Amino acid sequence: MGFSRRSLLGLASAVIAWPRRSYADVHALDEGWLTTAGLDKGFGALAMGTDMTAAPKATTPARLHGIEASPNSPLAVAVGRRPGHVALVFDRARGGLVSQFAPGEGRVFSGHGRFSPDGALFLTNEIERGIEDGPRRTMGRGMVAVRSVAGKFEITAEWSTNGDGPHDLMRVGETLVVANGGIEPHTPEARDAEVSGSTISLLDPASGSIRGEGALSQDLASLSLRHLARDGQGGVVVAAQDLLADGVARPLLFDIAKDGKLTAYEAPENELRALRGYVGSVAIDASGAFVACASPRGGRVSVWQRNGRYVGAVPLVDGCGLAATPEPGRFIATSGYGEVIVIAAEADGLGVVARRTGGPRYDNHMVVA
Repeated sequence: MGFSRRSLLGLASAVIAWPRRSYADVHALDEGWLTTAGLDKGFGALAMGTDMTAAPKATTPARLHGIEASPNSPLAVAVGRRPGHVALVFDRARGGLVSQFAPGEGRVFSGHGRFSPDGALFLTNEIERGIEDGPRRTMGRGMVAVRSVAGKFEITAEWSTNGDGPHDLMRVGETLVVANGGIEPHTPEARDAEVSGSTISLLDPASGSIRGEGALSQDLASLSLRHLARDGQGGVVVAAQDLLADGVARPLLFDIAKDGKLTAYEAPENELRALRGYVGSVAIDASGAFVACASPRGGRVSVWQRNGRYVGAVPLVDGCGLAATPEPGRFIATSGYGEVIVIAAEADGLGVVARRTGGPRYDNHMVVA
């Protein structure tokens, strides 16, 4: 069911009432988003204001992936797309590259890293290369590299992710959640693979010791668990990509319980199939009542209530960047064609309430600045 005209007009008016200010070189740290994009000559980390325009803050020849803002300083870090060899540290307020760092020896970046809650540490998921682990070649064992921000991002500790091919990681309360993706989708190793080897690891954030693990059921074993989102109240979800293109409509979004148990967000079969086996990013809204996932292959952003009820989807060609806005029930999403939309969700439907075109080639992720 969609919004009523009255409801939609009300939401649109609320969006128009947002502060409309031209983008300035000094960008506010307490509003807006960070994202990555392809630029004319390479790639960059960008800041986006509430007017939905973006400006580069640091550029590089290497394609970037995940991006993360420090909780207590103007610093932000953009990590190279897997197999990444560089991460950029930049000033998100004034712009400009501050430093850069490389993965540990014999490893590549997975594309994601996160600051600790106090901003003193930066943790990166890294992948050992060329590891044969049993009869099936995987994409390498995973390591969490713990880096000191004050120590120029040098590695101070290394922990096993307790799995292969880690992609995203996220601190949720007193637990570090790692999505071990197993076999990387859309690679020669993934062709016709029916078992990804993907797991969720729950680690002690102080020592890296394993506290728990989650795994998919046998009928979902072809899914690679990849991207995480949290609600600020202890809840966390993970989005997946399917190694198989066999026409089976499998769920691609799961709630993660405190013991690691995975519970699928179901939807009508045609809605699951429309995601085309690929979710590129996931976000939970400011109220914690809605969760959205973006599928660039499916050309849509789909939304569920957190109680598991499917709400619906809006089209966004090559859309992948996705984040919450300060307003409950709203998400902002970007596309590889330079489009930015604001999505408003209610229990009985959703709609696009603001849109801007003409931006750069937005890449996979965006986060609140």
